[in-house]
Amino acid sequence: MKHLSFLLVFVFSFLSHYGQDSIVVHKDARLDILSAKQAAVNKLTSKLTNGGMYRGYRLQIMNTRSREQAFQAKADVFSRFPEYKAYLTFQSPYFKVRVGDFMDKSDAEAARKTLSRYYPQGVYVVEDAVEYTPPAEDADLSE
Repeated sequence: MKHLSFLLVFVFSFLSHYGQDSIVVHKDARLDILSAKQAAVNKLTSKLTNGGMYRGYRLQIMNTRSREQAFQAKADVFSRFPEYKAYLTFQSPYFKVRVGDFMDKSDAEAARKTLSRYYPQGVYVVEDAVEYTPPAEDADLSE
């Protein structure tokens, strides 16, 4: 009987020490890569508009009722700043001349400082749908 009680105490202590439930999870490293790619795709598509353009910023350099003034300002932008694309829109009764395709407001602000030297009547950063071609690494994400 003494041996039996000793054996029972030994078995119970052994089971209580080594019988605890534990789970070991081995995560595949490819999951981190996949989740990073998915986050990048989500960020890019969140800026996409219904028309296939992206939400971004442009610089408005003119708001006038004169069509000739608007065309002259657009031509002036082409000649002074060939690196920026100029856009002319008509919202009755005004013609608006907007410049550039900026995804970040900080980039638009930097360009605004440059353009405001040539257009003293005011250059404003405005939200607009912009033309944007994702870089090669972003293009791979959309496939």
